[in-house]
Formats: sequence, structure tokens, C-alpha cells
Amino acid sequence: MLSKKTKYGIKALTYLARQENKNPVSIATISESENISLKFLESILLTLRKNGLLGSKKGKGGGYYLIKEPNQIQMTAVMRILEGPISMVPCVSLNFYEKCDDCPEENTCAVHKLMIQLRDSSLKIFRNSSLADLCNC
Repeated sequence: MLSKKTKYGIKALTYLARQENKNPVSIATISESENISLKFLESILLTLRKNGLLGSKKGKGGGYYLIKEPNQIQMTAVMRILEGPISMVPCVSLNFYEKCDDCPEENTCAVHKLMIQLRDSSLKIFRNSSLADLCNC
């Protein structure tokens, strides 16, 4: 299930991508427009800034803005920053792999095989989707 953090992060990113003038937008403006708690949004935007998707400007006329063009922001990056691993179980994760404690042999595990298919399908969608695709920018 998609966390609220990721859902709100995507909503905030699409809001910023739709801004024609590309000027910084205040957290309060995004919060009100997208119906997201101000405190929660502040934390999400800070995470996105620390991971190189957003820039920020302090003071009058300040706020957050996209550093890259929307077509350069892949959903794989957004998902990994906000949600963590894309795979549902750690034994099939490409970036966060961990062996399952209860599984003696991954190659014969039915769950493992199914989760690889799910991971690959999800990755295909995320890799082929950019922020521009979500907001028709």
C-alpha cells in the first residue's frame, strides 16, 4: 500500500511541476491547494530537497521549486526516496536486498518467484513514468 508520505509527495511534486513561472511556491500554498497537513508537508518537502529533487529559497517570495525538468524526474527515484524499496519483500529488492530468515532456498520459494514478477512489473511502470507524465506537462 502506498504511504500517505509518498502520496502527498507526488501530489506536491505535480503541483510544483504545473507552475508555469517556475518561481518558488510556499509550503502554505501547496498545503492549502493539495489539502495536505502543513507540518507533514514540510517534512516531505525537506526530504525531497535533501535528495536533490527540490530547491528552496528563504524569505519573502521564498518556497520550494523543482531543480530538474519534470520529464527528468523518474518515478523510480521518487518512490525510493519517499517509500523506500520498491519490492514488497527484501529478498527480491535490487537496492535493499536482505535474505529472508524463514526461507532456506530462494530459488525454490514460490513467494520469491511471485515477488520478482511483481517487482519487475512495478519497476517497468515506474521507470517509464516521469513527473511530466503524471501532470501532463
